[in-house]
Amino acid sequence: MDKLKQLESFVSVSTRGSLTAAARAEGVAPAIMGRRLDALEERLGVKLLVRTTRRISLTHEGSAFLEDCQRLLADFANAEASVSAGGVKASGHLRITAPAGFGRRHVAPLVPRFRELHRDVTMSLNLSDRVVDLAGEGFDCAVRVGDLRDSSLVSVRLADNRRLCVATPGYLAQHGTPVHPNELVRFDCLTLSSDASQTRGWAFRLTQGSGDQVVHLKPGGPLDCSDGQVLHDWCLGGFGIAWRSTWEVESEIASGRLVEVLAAFAAPPNGIYAVFPQRKHLPLRVRLWIDFLKHCYGSPDFWTAA
Repeated sequence: MDKLKQLESFVSVSTRGSLTAAARAEGVAPAIMGRRLDALEERLGVKLLVRTTRRISLTHEGSAFLEDCQRLLADFANAEASVSAGGVKASGHLRITAPAGFGRRHVAPLVPRFRELHRDVTMSLNLSDRVVDLAGEGFDCAVRVGDLRDSSLVSVRLADNRRLCVATPGYLAQHGTPVHPNELVRFDCLTLSSDASQTRGWAFRLTQGSGDQVVHLKPGGPLDCSDGQVLHDWCLGGFGIAWRSTWEVESEIASGRLVEVLAAFAAPPNGIYAVFPQRKHLPLRVRLWIDFLKHCYGSPDFWTAA
């Protein structure tokens, strides 16, 4: 308990800028705060604060230690809250990131709903199609779609995701329906331009040799774009066949605005994941956010009603 008090006093003095202000906030004498800081520095064997009669400033070691202490105290508060008589109560700031298109549609609407359940949590949402360095950029959690490459992260699978070919009923009525992926060369395919991140092409499961294999094809067409939402809009406009994720088109398929084609050749599903840096104790706010996503994404109605 003495060690915890020393850490709390160090954080309070550092953030308030004076012994007097920190002592007043706790209701003790400034001399007590000073003794706690002296004991902390002596125990660690390092100078954390430079104290003069006018001001207090952090040393280089003190600045680094302050961040660790703030995180430790927040985790301690969350641990207490999780077993308190009042039930689960998270607090602190939650920084999350997600791909731009998926995040706009399936993450952003959930953020205010989560805050309604946990009013002591504040949240920042970053939407970006680049692969964010979670630990290096200070993010607590990311939602990612597809294959995961960074083995240093912990992942939780939230839902399945398939990629499938879709078109409007009107387009198929006018141009016909392909029955094999090789026939796509005869159709208007709406593809990502060469500078986009999807470079391998459209994936299909085809029978080759002794069994099924996932084969990537690169169909062409009169229209391409680097933005997936534009391709989605063009597809809805009846301008061709697009290869899109179920999270993007499931509601339109359910309503009949789009029709899946080549379903027998669809590649196996990949996943939608929550990923976070490896940590011995995951903050309660992060655990509750991941559980909330699993609950929402686990409902089939969520995707058809999105």
